[in-house]
Amino acid sequence: MTTEPLAPATPEETTAHLPLVQHDPWLAPYEPVLRQRQQRLKQRLAEITAQHGSLSKFALAHQRLGLNYDGRRRGYWFREWAPAAEALYLVGDFNGWDRQATPLTRGEDGVWEVFLPDKDYKDRLTHYSLYKVHVITRHGAKDRLPATLRRAVQHPETKDFAAQVWRPEQPFVWSDQKFRVPNFVREPLIYEAHVGMALEEGKVGSYLEFADQLLPRIQAEGYNCLQLMAVMEHPYYGSFGYHVANFFAVSSRFGTPEELKHLINEAHCRGIAVLLDVVHSHAVKNEAEGLADFDGSGGQYFHQGARGNHPGWDSKLFNYAKPEVQQFLLSNLRYWLEEFHFDGFRFDGITSMLYQHHGEGVAFGGYEQYFGPDADEDAILYLQLATTLVREIKRSALLIAEDMSGMPGLCRPIEEGGIGFDYRLAMGIPDYWIKLLKHTRDEDWNLYDLWHVLTNRRAGEKTVAYAESHDQALVGDKTLAHWLLDSAIYEHMHTADPDPITARGVALHKLIRLATLSLGGEAYLNFIGNEFGHPEWVDFPREGNGWSHHFARRQWSLADNPELKFQYLLQFDKAMLHLAKTNRLLTAGPARQFNIDPNNQVMVFERGSLVFVISFHVDRSVPDYRFVVPTPGRYRIVLNSDDTQFGGFGRVDDGLIYETFQEEGVNKLSLYVTSRTALVLARV
Repeated sequence: MTTEPLAPATPEETTAHLPLVQHDPWLAPYEPVLRQRQQRLKQRLAEITAQHGSLSKFALAHQRLGLNYDGRRRGYWFREWAPAAEALYLVGDFNGWDRQATPLTRGEDGVWEVFLPDKDYKDRLTHYSLYKVHVITRHGAKDRLPATLRRAVQHPETKDFAAQVWRPEQPFVWSDQKFRVPNFVREPLIYEAHVGMALEEGKVGSYLEFADQLLPRIQAEGYNCLQLMAVMEHPYYGSFGYHVANFFAVSSRFGTPEELKHLINEAHCRGIAVLLDVVHSHAVKNEAEGLADFDGSGGQYFHQGARGNHPGWDSKLFNYAKPEVQQFLLSNLRYWLEEFHFDGFRFDGITSMLYQHHGEGVAFGGYEQYFGPDADEDAILYLQLATTLVREIKRSALLIAEDMSGMPGLCRPIEEGGIGFDYRLAMGIPDYWIKLLKHTRDEDWNLYDLWHVLTNRRAGEKTVAYAESHDQALVGDKTLAHWLLDSAIYEHMHTADPDPITARGVALHKLIRLATLSLGGEAYLNFIGNEFGHPEWVDFPREGNGWSHHFARRQWSLADNPELKFQYLLQFDKAMLHLAKTNRLLTAGPARQFNIDPNNQVMVFERGSLVFVISFHVDRSVPDYRFVVPTPGRYRIVLNSDDTQFGGFGRVDDGLIYETFQEEGVNKLSLYVTSRTALVLARV
């Protein structure tokens, strides 16, 4: 930290401070910036209310723009915002793709429009009809996909995308009226998943197959949140869904909008909330499918020139200062919440939005970095508008920010000086585990460092802890299971195989997850299949692998095979989540350290009502391991990673009752602590 520390403020001084500053006095020099951000939001909300009536009404652009049916006038309106364009024409199979047949008229606000009455188009512009908008600019003319289209489909041979009219005769009927996030998600246990790669078959999975085959698994495993990736339409499957082209379109690779609604409805009926992995940090640079240079101005939705290009992601960057861009993105959030009943969002790439340098090559070490000239105040204002809107539309929605910078107040309410998210991802934790496994022998693990990394987070700002996500599963990296087991994951996973490398890997896989869950945050996340140590990385079909789906699938049969050790990791994951839920572990406040013992590689701590004893030692088992506990009484083991049902050696008797005793004037417990074992105890 390069900023000089401040003396704690006196009660008289803090009464005038923002709550965020009262909580962290080191923020006092930057309070003017925090108040300026609040004031700017207040002013923008006043402007929006004066012009549109309210923020929620402002976020209704999708009901005006694009192709929308007008039941009163009986026909379709098509509208497109393209202020710098010279002319627009609607083209499609309804008019023989005649680029001159259906011109649009420009309005004063730069929105072009045309009305298509039923009397002329009822039998031509129908469900499944294909269309585009022909845009003439000073630089030429192109067929483009409308900005707010609801469905884009790709031609199987030409690979060309076109907008598709989507107006089924029977609207989807929801049956999730009784689902309420607070009733089912007291602490988020998040299952991050990609619908297309969720099947074991070498093909692209569908929304219906996911609902039928994966939701029962997710429910049985104990997860209460499903975080869906790659739902927003993207032209390149291998982008993992992060190069979005069509922000209002459900990816047609996986099925129809109604089939996605079915998936979400089924999840709700199983008590599972569904979060959308929303990408508002950037957009695909493709002009044929996306928004880039839509009206020929070189900007429109994005910054002009070099500032409009992300150097690391090869994509376009939104100009959040533009009211029309704010409205487009806010309307997008409202659309997903209302039309599809999503229960919140995981905002991708927040660090890239917060700073004009996008966090590339920057080590965040001082508070001045969060509030200086590098901070993108326009993006921060947009994020404050976004969190405010989501609260208005669905008060119980969950908002998670993917930020590696540690922006203070990101996950505090706006009225306190924050930005309004609920949780931030603990991105340093998975990086730490991978680095540790790559570069440090087991014997040399530093438990003080481990404790620091797992518990080092801003007080009062909730965190999603995870040992690995999709980032660690991609080609170029390896999953934790792969780092731990290497080739043994293919050769020595039979239950009768005593291979020591496999025994080590299975044991540490369990310890890493339990330590992360119990110490790392107020929510927990797992990437699809990693709960049972899925053996391979993720590689989507591409030219370099012969367009193979082999690595873009999940091999559930491994976890279901009673002759393989993958089942043990799955059973431990279930038991771990059950323990967390039944004991309200993640809402119990931060853990309290009782002892770190470098000699025996043992850490002992308490969180909530549970006592955790974790031994990382490679081979030492201590038969009379004594440690201090503050609360006297009788204790029993409620989770034992060495249990045979979890692939352990069964060296500890779970049926014993352990009673505290006095030694040197303090309460102590004595346990048999075996190597590479986690024991969790509860009072009886």
